Amino acid sequence: MPTLDTAITGAPIWIDLMTSDPAASQSFYGELFGWTAGEPSEEFGGYFNFLRNGQAIAGGMQSQPEMGGVPDVWSVYLRTDDAEKAVAAAVEKGGQVIASVMPVGDLGIMAVVADPAGAVIGMWQPGLHTGLSAISEPGAPAHFELHTRDYAPSLDFYRDVFGWTTATAADEENFKYTIVPGSAGEPLAGVMDATAFLPDGVPAHWSVYFATEDVDATLAKAVELGGKIVQAAEDTPYGRLATATDATGAVFKLVGPNNAPFSPPVA
Repeated sequence: MPTLDTAITGAPIWIDLMTSDPAASQSFYGELFGWTAGEPSEEFGGYFNFLRNGQAIAGGMQSQPEMGGVPDVWSVYLRTDDAEKAVAAAVEKGGQVIASVMPVGDLGIMAVVADPAGAVIGMWQPGLHTGLSAISEPGAPAHFELHTRDYAPSLDFYRDVFGWTTATAADEENFKYTIVPGSAGEPLAGVMDATAFLPDGVPAHWSVYFATEDVDATLAKAVELGGKIVQAAEDTPYGRLATATDATGAVFKLVGPNNAPFSPPVA
């Protein structure tokens, strides 16, 4: 069973879904990954947990009118041991506060900021809620990735604000990628220089990959449930990858075993 490294400062510790239709989202992920949904909390504005094998695997909340029609979206939260200090550092380094530091009962303390390139990232200082219950298992998050046009400055921002230690995974002209290694060297998160392929008008953003034993079957199921294919399944050195939307338009990614031993394309 893959180990959780959410105890490392700056590691991804939680994800949640802002959705325009909680019932539709609960049905979609229930059919796709076998998740169930906990009861919404009146104390916390209707926030609810998605459960995998009875354990919290993600959060969910209905989008509010005052958000101005923000598209449905998955969000990533990084662990911090001092949310107040991290928010202050984010502002000092050119970030913007989206949601100020807020205690969530005795569960923990949250805040949301945008990095200088505009990518929105949450932070979570754990109390009783210590984060994800599983990682890299079927139906659980497997990887967390930032796509940005401001590659080097973004790395500096996350090192300064979240205490990241980073390692270069690729440094080619058309493929620059950095990982945040865990205690055993496994990637906790990745940052990609997306300058060459991020479409005009699409801001820097974080993505969540969900693990599956069969990417093609899961992708087909997502379409059957009302989702759409954004990027078809493809074998890569990192596994078979695909991108889809759920039934309300939130984008997510899939990762699983390649269909065959990977061979790089012949030039």
